[in-house]
Amino acid sequence: MNSEELQLKLRTLPEKPGVYQYFDKNGVIIYVGKAKSLKKRVASYFNKVHEQGKTNVLVKQIIDIQYIVVETEMDALLLENNLIKKYQPRYNILLKDDKTYPWICVKKEAFPRVFSTRKQIKDGSKYYGPYTNYKVLSTLLDLIRELYPLRTCNFDLSENKVKVSNYKVCLEYHIGKCKAPCVGKQDPNEYAAMIDQIEGVLKGNSSVVILQLKALMNNFAAEFKFEEAQEVKLRIQTLEKFQTKSTIVSPTIDKVDVLSSVFDEADKTYYFNYLVVNKGAIIHGMTIEVKPKVYETKEEVLVAVLISMRERFQSESKEILVEELIDWKLDGMEFFVPQRGDKKALLDLSIRNAKFYRIENLKREKIKDPERHTNRILETMKKDLRLKELPVHIECFDNSNIQGTNPVSACVVFKDAKPSKKDYRHFNVQTVEGPDDFATMREAVFRRYRRMLEENQTLPQLIVIDGGKGQLSAALEALEKLDLRGKIAILGIAKRLEELFFPGDQFPLYLDKRSETLKVIQQMRDEAHRFGITHHRNRRSKSALSNELETIPGVGEKTVQDLIKTFKSVKRVKEQSEEKLAEIVGKAKAKVIVNHFRI
Repeated sequence: MNSEELQLKLRTLPEKPGVYQYFDKNGVIIYVGKAKSLKKRVASYFNKVHEQGKTNVLVKQIIDIQYIVVETEMDALLLENNLIKKYQPRYNILLKDDKTYPWICVKKEAFPRVFSTRKQIKDGSKYYGPYTNYKVLSTLLDLIRELYPLRTCNFDLSENKVKVSNYKVCLEYHIGKCKAPCVGKQDPNEYAAMIDQIEGVLKGNSSVVILQLKALMNNFAAEFKFEEAQEVKLRIQTLEKFQTKSTIVSPTIDKVDVLSSVFDEADKTYYFNYLVVNKGAIIHGMTIEVKPKVYETKEEVLVAVLISMRERFQSESKEILVEELIDWKLDGMEFFVPQRGDKKALLDLSIRNAKFYRIENLKREKIKDPERHTNRILETMKKDLRLKELPVHIECFDNSNIQGTNPVSACVVFKDAKPSKKDYRHFNVQTVEGPDDFATMREAVFRRYRRMLEENQTLPQLIVIDGGKGQLSAALEALEKLDLRGKIAILGIAKRLEELFFPGDQFPLYLDKRSETLKVIQQMRDEAHRFGITHHRNRRSKSALSNELETIPGVGEKTVQDLIKTFKSVKRVKEQSEEKLAEIVGKAKAKVIVNHFRI
């Protein structure tokens, strides 16, 4: 199809719900999407330049468009879901949900087995899960084995096979864990009833199963079958005990799905948490990473995830709790944004799970792929601070003085969002008298970048000044003298409220306290403060030591340095014999020092 034919097809698309498919030059489906209005949605790909590079790459590869009109938006979602599974187009969203999560399988066979598996086989068997927490799966299987005498062998127990095969009962039968259907000792209807109850438990309907068991227990008791009644009573107690271990939300909340998300701007990735609540208990929960490969709104990604999760967990809930109302009309589903009460607490729980998953994912990323982790932080900083380029090289300045004595300024350097200690610098202030913080900052910044220019060193992409507008203005004056103003991004951070000041901005910028950008800036500020304070203390100590020794007539700065270097303190110098001191400074000076301290 040439460009004219493609444009003609775009103009004649129907304004109806449906699914569209994009084909490349080889006739391969490269993207499948759903739309409430095919005309508006498909045209949006071709009518603007997209921020995401992958979307622009996709559009350049589109040679043909095919579409299927459906009756409702729900039909569009389901059809899209099926086509993506069938064709797996390269530009559709990537769901990172670890395909190795285990399931509980109820095998389609005579006298079905119930077991865990990581592989689904399309043979009519039923699969419940997946279970992201293996402990939950293990607990459920233990409960089922405790409640019901199921067979564990893999024999073919069809009626004809049992008749002709010479099966023998095994140890499971002798210890009461199986009723030996392999030799015809168990009624198929009784076994089928157990499987129905097990499926009820796996679906989270343990309350219904308990009611059924109580009715059965009463029937046995009425028929004076007390042993059977006692056996059923023990099952009921076990089930009730298990039910109390479930995460109870509120007994008033029944059949509700919850879907929330957290978006990582740097990685362009969503983290969705999905919960299924039944009879007041959370019976399923899963968090997945969703990385759209082309331009898709949050709403479109959300409904795709919702349909996928509901299908996976076989949820039939009509009420869906979300953070924002969505515009899609989905059959049998109503969306709510709770404002208070138990449902709001449930939504908050889901959001916390999504955030925890993102944090854990970032920790794993930092360990497995530190370069990607660093790039993500730098991208976040670039966006948060509205920078023109990635802040690969950042420098931070802080001043230290006590009542104007020994003023120093410290410069710490971060490269790739990590300290580069070999590049740290101290500045002993030379031109400032008294406690003038602004003048000290002006001198330190000027000296630092004058030298970098003289030595043709690479300048940083960002300068951070520890202080408010006054210190920031002083640093700007220094950059102005060097003709660097506007060529290096600069900001100030005020300690009290962690406000970020930019040149020319009337109001400060406040970042989220958990923001990685703010954490890096805070780390730099604290490191500059530590580095400056340490140097300042050392200067004051040396000054105090030097003053006492330098008062001795005939003892100069070089002699003092040699003595302190050898004996570490004035006190230890005083304790030395004349012979020991003579080894360092000679006999004449040693005698002068000893006589001085004896007076």
